[in-house]
Amino acid sequence: MKAITILGSTGSIGTQTLDIVTHHPDQFRVVGLAAGSNVNLLAEQIRTFKPEIVALGNESKLSELQEALAKLSEGIASSPYQPKILVGQEGICEVARYGDAQSVVTGIVGCAGLLPTIAAIEAGKDIALANKETLIAGAPVVLPLVKKHGVKLLPADSEHSAIFQCLQGVCDGGLRRIILTASGGSFRDLPVEQLSSVTVKDALKHPNWSMGQKITIDSATLMNKGLEVIEAHYLFNLDYDQIDIVIHPQSIIHSLIEVQDTSVLAQLGWADMRLPLLYALSWPERIYTDWQQLDLVKAGDLTFREPDHQKYPCMQLAYAAGKAGGLMPAVLNAANEQVVALFLSEKIGFLDIPRLIETVCDRFSSQNTAEPSLDDIINADQWARQAVFAALRKN
Repeated sequence: MKAITILGSTGSIGTQTLDIVTHHPDQFRVVGLAAGSNVNLLAEQIRTFKPEIVALGNESKLSELQEALAKLSEGIASSPYQPKILVGQEGICEVARYGDAQSVVTGIVGCAGLLPTIAAIEAGKDIALANKETLIAGAPVVLPLVKKHGVKLLPADSEHSAIFQCLQGVCDGGLRRIILTASGGSFRDLPVEQLSSVTVKDALKHPNWSMGQKITIDSATLMNKGLEVIEAHYLFNLDYDQIDIVIHPQSIIHSLIEVQDTSVLAQLGWADMRLPLLYALSWPERIYTDWQQLDLVKAGDLTFREPDHQKYPCMQLAYAAGKAGGLMPAVLNAANEQVVALFLSEKIGFLDIPRLIETVCDRFSSQNTAEPSLDDIINADQWARQAVFAALRKN
């Protein structure tokens, strides 16, 4: 039985990981949980999975969590079970490094997941990586730590898991090219001329996947795919010119690799995030599940098309930031997080997203550093968020 900790337990990644635990109680045991502010769901998770340690990111909701736990315990015979409850960022980091957990699932959205992931790595935990920003912003620091502590960094999102699965058995030097598939998001069939009038509600209607709000907006702008290009560069050690994107509306093929002799290998499956999460936790083994099997006849036609760069300018911004290297990916990521938050709160329009990101990246270009420290990365992240507001005021 593998002991695991889940960071971001009340989010999409966290709840689906806990669903895996529920279906495979003989395979996985929950040691720690960390969440942001959804105290009612966290309380239910605590009572169901009985972790040894819990962290609540929003310190102001601690009493609310304690009340929720007390309410769930009404009418239940007293038990000696009581988890250790911590709060704040340091509390989440403590959960990440705690105890005998072998793997830590990093499901915290955004750059907030970077420090807890580093804490887990330094404690010798393997990482089931569902937080893109860990490598996008922090690769110059994170990858040396992974090597130093001898831990495994296993991708837990669908595209990089697909690549990782396809690479099993491919010899060193055998990989020639990566092909990331993209659904095209909420507006894949909408003419570019109509994007100026789309709403937040429109953008959150993803045709294939059930995900959190931030990643759903990233899918609509295709920034998610640009960020995945940067992550793939670090995970699989390929140049950016060897990483391509193709629109695949059905989301059945989750990504492909081309090997040196031009053979192309693909990983297929229904749009279900539990599959890459399970593989990240069980690798190198394959665990039997009773999930719906892929029926190619039912799946029907599988189609592909080239991304429209006019519709998806965020893609090229990500490629440019990745090639610039240093701190630029961290700036791109932080600017994107900030503008997506502004869009979700209806303070900017959809087309303002790439415009503001490009402005921020342009302003930072002269400050870029080739070999940043962790402090450099954190400072660049903070600078970019403030630069978004400065650009917004100026325009």
